[in-house]
Amino acid sequence: MRDLTILMAVAVFVMYVILGILYESYLHPITVLSSLPVALVGGLATLYFFHAEASLYAFIGMFMLMGIVKKNGIMIVDFAIQRIAGGQTAMQAIHDASMDRFRPIMMTTLAAIMGAVPIALGMGADGVGRRPLGLVIVGGLIVSQFITLFVTPAIYLYLEDFQEKVLDRTRFFRSARTHPEEARLLDELSAEPALAPAGASAGNGHGDRMGNGE
Repeated sequence: MRDLTILMAVAVFVMYVILGILYESYLHPITVLSSLPVALVGGLATLYFFHAEASLYAFIGMFMLMGIVKKNGIMIVDFAIQRIAGGQTAMQAIHDASMDRFRPIMMTTLAAIMGAVPIALGMGADGVGRRPLGLVIVGGLIVSQFITLFVTPAIYLYLEDFQEKVLDRTRFFRSARTHPEEARLLDELSAEPALAPAGASAGNGHGDRMGNGE
């Protein structure tokens, strides 16, 4: 079980890296992953309440739970970033994102819960052994659904304020979204070396033609 716990921590780190590359931010992945502890606590509490064992199936359910819950955070944060790029404030953007994405989040969560209910009830062959998997998914989704829609927007606003007041003062942690002129300048500078060889080869070709003409 210790190896599975380490594997889970590595999975969270990989998710943070991928989200950081996607959003080009150090903080927005934390906003998305902030719902994972709530979901995992809900899943473990469900196991404890039903006196189920934290078996291998339970850990598989935790991995599935992290993927489903992370999807909810991505839907909110990604929509909020698009609204901010359109000129809205962070408060209005995260509010609109929470309202507009409420129905898709509820639909996908209810679909996942209804699919895991038969497993949680122990139906089918070897239903008792697979029961912890269903309990973790159902309990974690129910708990996270009631809390994530309130916690994620609040964490987003706090981290957005932290980005503007603290991290933007350091060039290494500066956000490209809040300083688009610097990001554009860096793109131009990175494109110049690629254009230089082409210009040099064109110049050499012109010199060769002049030499041949002489």
